[in-house]
Amino acid sequence: MLAVQLSNALSVPVIEQIGAAGTAWLRMCFGVVFLWMIARPAIRSLRREDLPALLALGVVTGFMTTFFLAAVERIPLGTAVAIEFLGPLAVAGLMSKSRKALIWPALAFVGVALLTEPWHGRIDLAGVGFALVAGICWGLYNLLTQHVGDRFSGISGLSLTIPVAALATLPLGLPQVIGGEFAWWVLLAAAGIALITPVIAFGLEMLALRRMTHTAFGTLLSIEPAFGILVGFLVLAQQPALMQLSGIGLVIIAGAAAQRGGRRPVGAGPPLTAPGKETV
Repeated sequence: MLAVQLSNALSVPVIEQIGAAGTAWLRMCFGVVFLWMIARPAIRSLRREDLPALLALGVVTGFMTTFFLAAVERIPLGTAVAIEFLGPLAVAGLMSKSRKALIWPALAFVGVALLTEPWHGRIDLAGVGFALVAGICWGLYNLLTQHVGDRFSGISGLSLTIPVAALATLPLGLPQVIGGEFAWWVLLAAAGIALITPVIAFGLEMLALRRMTHTAFGTLLSIEPAFGILVGFLVLAQQPALMQLSGIGLVIIAGAAAQRGGRRPVGAGPPLTAPGKETV
């Protein structure tokens, strides 16, 4: 979570040069390079039934990053994370056996209202909209990541999905890169950020989801808005007001309370170390 939010904060200067889509696309492109250096794609082990999940995860990953960076371009990082978190929180509520679990997404929505303070007329509708779409992608990303992580050892599945993400975001990203205020440091910055996310952060998420249930993962994930506030304050000097901190608190409480569970049952996924294959 810290890696993800740090990479998002560090992306802001790059966004100012080549736009959100251009930044997301460069991050995916460099991510492909690093991942293929670390883990060779398990192309020979691909089966036809694997392709839909791999393609879907790649597309979702690319647009989750693109839409979130578009939100960060317009609204504070902590606010964007809290709004985006409505996506996986809604998925957790809908997947719960108890309909009472839907009260927690509603509580999180109240927290988001405190964050954005729409009654003051200062809400950036485009920024909120981009964060909400990114949240939908985030919810799908969590489901698909566990499925792909169960099929492939280590981060080899990630090395197959990030190229798809780069191709999916190319039509939006390449025009912004070409038409933006390109400078030599942009490539270096994008490469460094890509090493943090998608390589390290998404790789750790895939490995974590192989070991725990969606609900346990989501419970831990509920503190991500707090990481967004912290990194936004330390890196971007975005200081939240007391009302906004209260809103973040509600989102965190809702996220933790909405999800119950723990370690995945034995046999839910493949062995964590497969003979002859890399593990990270």
